[in-house]
Amino acid sequence: MKILILRFSSIGDIVLTTPVVRAIRQQVAGARVHYCTKPAYRVILASNLYVDKVHCLTGSLAELVAELKAEQFDFVVDLHNNLRTTLLKLRLGVPSASFEKLNLRKWLLVRFKWNTLPPVHIVDRYLAAAEVLGVRNDGRGLDYFIPPADEVDLETLPAAFQHGYVAFAIGAQHATKRLPVERIIELCAELRRPIVLLGGPEDESTGHIIELAFEKNAAPAPLPALPGFPARADAPVRALPHSLIYNACGRYNLNQSASLVKQAQLVVSHDTGLMHIAAAFKKEIFSVWGNTVPEFGMYPYRTEFRILERPNLYCRPCSKIGYEKCPQGHFKCMREIKFDLDLPPTQDGR
Repeated sequence: MKILILRFSSIGDIVLTTPVVRAIRQQVAGARVHYCTKPAYRVILASNLYVDKVHCLTGSLAELVAELKAEQFDFVVDLHNNLRTTLLKLRLGVPSASFEKLNLRKWLLVRFKWNTLPPVHIVDRYLAAAEVLGVRNDGRGLDYFIPPADEVDLETLPAAFQHGYVAFAIGAQHATKRLPVERIIELCAELRRPIVLLGGPEDESTGHIIELAFEKNAAPAPLPALPGFPARADAPVRALPHSLIYNACGRYNLNQSASLVKQAQLVVSHDTGLMHIAAAFKKEIFSVWGNTVPEFGMYPYRTEFRILERPNLYCRPCSKIGYEKCPQGHFKCMREIKFDLDLPPTQDGR
């Protein structure tokens, strides 16, 4: 049985569909699984052991229809459910199923703060769309496959980060899903650990500001021994009052960033794709939420996590996606988060 899965974007959403891909491939007899997405996201699926072929929307929808019709699919699972995928299903003319987006319920939560959403993670809603094929949740969580060429050797990092670090994904597509830089600096100080900052080229300047904030107060000394981070007597480094920062933003591609997440002791992330990649590797996550809320059903899946948010704020959520600036002008959802991390103290008692 040849099955097509549709999800055009984005990084986190595609990672969240991986339990459906695995379940179909392993639970449907003779299943061959094809996945259709945008070219920018092919890298997420190219090494997936359960995907037989990836199709990309590189030209017109008509061209994509012709390519997909030639495959002669038996069934389509639509995990995007928008106008484009609806047209695609109509043109293919084969049996299909779609996941429920619950847009009306999300609108009620955003507009009137009436939460009528079911307490169900979006992964389980994705899986519900494939139940007609007889698949069930196997309980194994998310998948992310890194090609061997993109695995990062920790010995290529600065010496102080080679034996343990926190990965902090400082980026997000929309500004209202990102902590202001001064609050990122504050959170880094609270972590009291070596921290690798992760993000794209667009986050590089923010990462540099964070590095400079700690370097100003640094003094040459060995890094103190920390729980879970063995001391290196042979590697003198700059000991900061709270944390040591390495700005990796823009230096690594997505798979390489995923490799650094995979090898981290702890992950801090906004509501963004690297958070879900961290969940795929079963990392402990501090999950930071601003204008969006976990109640939308996209919190870290099947891994240990803690939510950092400003609860009971009258204007939150203000969007199911995000804005380039706070509609209210005060940005309290990020500025008033309490960073109560309850981490074990370092050896010097901080």
